Amino acid sequence: MNSGTGLITLLLIGMFVREPLLAAENTHFQGSLIEPPPCTINDGQTIDVDFGDRLGINKIDGINYLQSVNYTVKCEEGAGAWDMSLTVSGVATSFDKAAVQTNKKQLGLRLLQDGKPFILDTPIPIDPEHLPVLEVVPVQQPDAGALTEGAFEATATLQTDYQ
Repeated sequence: MNSGTGLITLLLIGMFVREPLLAAENTHFQGSLIEPPPCTINDGQTIDVDFGDRLGINKIDGINYLQSVNYTVKCEEGAGAWDMSLTVSGVATSFDKAAVQTNKKQLGLRLLQDGKPFILDTPIPIDPEHLPVLEVVPVQQPDAGALTEGAFEATATLQTDYQ
């Protein structure tokens, strides 16, 4: 059995020692790298959505207290030639993939894009000249009991990308 293994090893070594095949250079690649024009969201400023201090803990239902997210996207000339997308990134609640987790475990802030849930970390195509309407509404974890009183906050990142 040992002699068979030695023979196989010799055959494998022989296969690697062969002369390389010759090939003609008949393929050429070329292109140009360009940088897309820069865009800024909200002139680089933080977008604050203030729900105030009068939200009823028994009225959080995903409809009440809906707020608009006022934002702008400004791009230098030439951005219209690029396919752009918009993404919201943040920590999602365990009960709603479109809701950003707040500092209160049972409370999230659901993002809506043109009235539909805007799933976090999922890019949507946009036209910088006609931005989608973004809104946010508080939502409570179903069957989790009553919310407790107190201030809440959440953070997310709004980002545009070129494709």
